[in-house]
Amino acid sequence: MGLDIFKEKGTSLDKQKFTWREMVQPPSSKLDDDAFTRVRIILMNGLESESIRFSHACARMNRDLQEPLAHVRRVEQHQQTMVNWLLPADLSPLETTIGFEQVAIEVTASVAEREPDEYMAQVYRFGLLEDFDHMYRFAALYDRMGGGDANNLLQNYTDIMPGRPTSVEHRDPSDELREHYEKNTAEPLTKLHAVTIMAAENQTHDYYMTIGPMFADPVARQLYAEIASIEEQHTTQYESIIDANETWMEKWLMHEAMEVYNYYGCSEYETNPRIKKIWDRCLDYELGHLHYVMELFKKVENRDPAELLPETLPEPIDFASHREFVRATLENEVDLRASGADFVDKSEEPERSIAYREQLNSEGSPSEAVAAGYTWMPGTELTAGLSAKGKGA
Repeated sequence: MGLDIFKEKGTSLDKQKFTWREMVQPPSSKLDDDAFTRVRIILMNGLESESIRFSHACARMNRDLQEPLAHVRRVEQHQQTMVNWLLPADLSPLETTIGFEQVAIEVTASVAEREPDEYMAQVYRFGLLEDFDHMYRFAALYDRMGGGDANNLLQNYTDIMPGRPTSVEHRDPSDELREHYEKNTAEPLTKLHAVTIMAAENQTHDYYMTIGPMFADPVARQLYAEIASIEEQHTTQYESIIDANETWMEKWLMHEAMEVYNYYGCSEYETNPRIKKIWDRCLDYELGHLHYVMELFKKVENRDPAELLPETLPEPIDFASHREFVRATLENEVDLRASGADFVDKSEEPERSIAYREQLNSEGSPSEAVAAGYTWMPGTELTAGLSAKGKGA
C-alpha cells in the first residue's frame, strides 16, 4: 500500500526542532552495516543538498518567497547534517567515493528499470554505463594505493568491471543536452526520477571537486579531475531532461514530493532499526514541508496541487543488486554515443565530440593509466599479501 501524501500531513513546520545531539548521532558501521544503508545515506545527503541548492537559487529570483524558503531551508540544513554525519570516520575519501559510485549504479539502474518514458529510461541507461566504468577505475585506484579490495565495501552487490570507458565519455557540450519531459503530460514518477538522479549526480560532482586535491598521488589527482568532469556532464544531462518551463512553485512542490518519495523508500528498505527511525523522522518532516508548500502553491498560483502530484506515491526505488540488468545494458549499449539529444552507434558520433576528447586526452588518460594491468579478483588484499610473502620467502 503506497503512501497517501494528501492524507498524511506529517509534522507541521513550526514543530520541527533539533538539538546538536539529534543532528550528530552515532554513525553507521563501514563493514557491519549492509552496504545499502550507506547507499541510502549518500543518496539522501545528495537530495538534501539539492533541496538547499534549489532553495537558495529560488530565493535569489523570488523576493516574496524568501521567507518561506528560509524557514524550510533551515530544517533541510539540519536534516542534511543528521544524514551526512551518519557516515563513519573510518570511511576514507576513496572508500566514500566507491560508495558514491555504488549509489550511482544501483539507484540509476532501479530508476531505468521503473521509468515509464522510454526515452528517459535510455538517458538513465546511458549514464549508468559511464558510472559503472567509474567504479572500475576507482576500484583500480583503491588497489593501487594500498591493495584494497573494493568488494569489501560493495558486499558483492555490484560488479567491478569495465563499462563504457571513461576515456571516451568526454563530449562536446552540444552532445550533452537531452530532450526534456513535458510538464503537463509527464507522469509524476518521471518527474520524481529526474530530480532524484540530477541531485545525486550533482552531489557526486561537488564531492569529487572537493576531495580530489587532497590526494598526493598524481594519478589519483588526475583521475578525480577526469571523473569530476564527467560528473559535470552528467549533471548537465540530467538537469536538461527537466522541463525548464515549470514555474518556481511547480519545481519547489516537486522537490518536496521527491524528498518524501525517497525517504519513504529508505524507511521501507532500511535494515538498521536505529537508522530506520531517522528515515521515519525525516519522512514525517518532509510531509510537513510538502503540505506547507502545497498551501503556498494554492496561494501563489491559485491552483490545486493535485494537478501535479499523485494521490498515492509510486513504488519506491529498489535498494537491491541490479547486476543482471546492468550486465544486459552493458552488452547491448556499451557502444552507444551521444549526438545532440539522440543516442547513436559509436561510428556515428559527431566529429565535435571526437575532437574535444582527443584534445583532452592528448597528453594521456588518467582513467586508462590507473587501470592498466588491473583486473578485479576476489580477496585482493589477501591475495596480494600472500603473493608478496611468497616472493620474500
